[in-house]
Amino acid sequence: MALGQYVAGMGFSNVGLGLVHGMAHPLGAFYNTPHGVANAILLPHVMRYNADFTGEKYRDIARVMGVKVEGMSLEEARNAAVEAVFALNRDVGIPPHLRDVGVRKEDIPALAQAALDDVCTGGNPREATLEDIVELYHTGLVNALM
Repeated sequence: MALGQYVAGMGFSNVGLGLVHGMAHPLGAFYNTPHGVANAILLPHVMRYNADFTGEKYRDIARVMGVKVEGMSLEEARNAAVEAVFALNRDVGIPPHLRDVGVRKEDIPALAQAALDDVCTGGNPREATLEDIVELYHTGLVNALM
């Protein structure tokens, strides 16, 4: 088990975790949101943001999540992957909105700056600006695409 944790940690250190983790960290710090819950709420929104920078990876994600992707365009497969993650969140009881874990609109500028400064954010497939992160937090605050 220790070896597995070590190898996983080395992978994280060498590749990075991406924007979803960078955005989840401030939610834990500001609101004591469990890290897994914060990641789960944010993941579909960040997936949609990253979609054009992921090649065929989302097609594979959709497939392993039980979506019949044969005959789908790349865009359809990417959307199906995002929708499958939203559905999984719903099925396991993840809150659909950031407001459900206490996030307030007035905190978003500080959350976004903290996320932009987070070391994990640099590992994202698409470079994020402060404005992008603000918009993603706003989207997660009120929108659930399920």
